[in-house]
Amino acid sequence: MKKNIDIKNLIIAHRGIHDNDKVPENSLLAFKKAVNLSIPIELDVQLTKDNVLVVYHDRNLKRLTNINKDISDLSFDEIKNINLLNTNEKIPTLQQVLKLVDGKVFLDIELKPTKKVRIICKELYDTLKNYNGKYIVKSFDPRIVFYLRLHYPTIIRGLLLNNKNSKNNGNNMITNFLLIQLCKPDFLAVSKSLVNNKYFKKTMKKLPTLVWTINSKEDFNKIDAPVVGYICNNLPF
Repeated sequence: MKKNIDIKNLIIAHRGIHDNDKVPENSLLAFKKAVNLSIPIELDVQLTKDNVLVVYHDRNLKRLTNINKDISDLSFDEIKNINLLNTNEKIPTLQQVLKLVDGKVFLDIELKPTKKVRIICKELYDTLKNYNGKYIVKSFDPRIVFYLRLHYPTIIRGLLLNNKNSKNNGNNMITNFLLIQLCKPDFLAVSKSLVNNKYFKKTMKKLPTLVWTINSKEDFNKIDAPVVGYICNNLPF
């Protein structure tokens, strides 16, 4: 089945437009600012203990709430009234974000790794099936990308790739290529540290590619690869 993957030249706000001071990342306020500027949004989704899809990046709450607990160990009722940083913003559900955005801007949804692969994919599909806006879904977890391919093939799915361990560059590249063959993603989302790799450029010519995370115009000029779109902090810049 051929899919229309329309991510060419997209400039996407990483976790919304935020400063992690008055405007926390992945908050409704950060997303509202992006919507008001008509800028596409990247957001992170994971499951609570009672399988509610919430929008939050870290596995643990401590960085943004000073509460040293994992989201997967808490119910949504235990999470919903927690403030983000020193603001009145709360951790939103994916449903709340979809209601706010309402198709006004493109969404780039990242599913965080989880042991509940089947559940997170089903909950995502059920939440998105009546949403009229444009979106894509990506994950570092190859099991999630593979499961979406098998069970929800209408969802445009992407594989996130990094190159964290510079001492094992060769091994990491082999692993990345094997994961691409296994998952058969519709697009790739690669770190800026990987995007200029001469071997990887050939792959990016075959698959639509997003690069993350771009922090300035100078970062754009350092990229010499067939990149399609960009996930950026500090927007607009």
